[in-house]
Order: sequence, then structure tokens, then C-alpha cells
Amino acid sequence: MDNLARRIHEHKTGATGGFTHQYGVTTLVYVETHDDIDRAIAREKRIKRWRRAWKFDLIEKDNPDWRDLFDDLVK
Repeated sequence: MDNLARRIHEHKTGATGGFTHQYGVTTLVYVETHDDIDRAIAREKRIKRWRRAWKFDLIEKDNPDWRDLFDDLVK
């Protein structure tokens, strides 16, 4: 989980480039855990190719209020 916390912190502080930096995305609204890093990366890449509506449905299934989940992860 340390790597996830570090990665989220980098996104929140703007230390990384890409989509999150360009659009000022700082709220973590969805997270999955995986035991295997290769499967986790494959899943992330797959979700990134999804239509926006599918991503919204995925988020709203578990987090209908779009609450920032970062604090829950680092406790």
C-alpha cells in the first residue's frame, strides 16, 4: 500500500505529468487492490480504455458520493 499512497500523493501535489496534472485531478474516487502487480497494471490499462460512462458506473457502484478515498487508504 505504500506505493499506492506515494503515487496518489504525487498526483495530488502535481509531481507527475499526464492526465491528472493536465486536468487538475486530485480526488481518488475509485481503487482496486490486486495481489499481482502485472494484473493490476493490466486492469488499470483496460479501465483507461473504457468509455467515460462505464467508468462513472464503476465509481458510483461503490462510491456514489464520489468521496475522496485517499485518507481511508493511508490510515
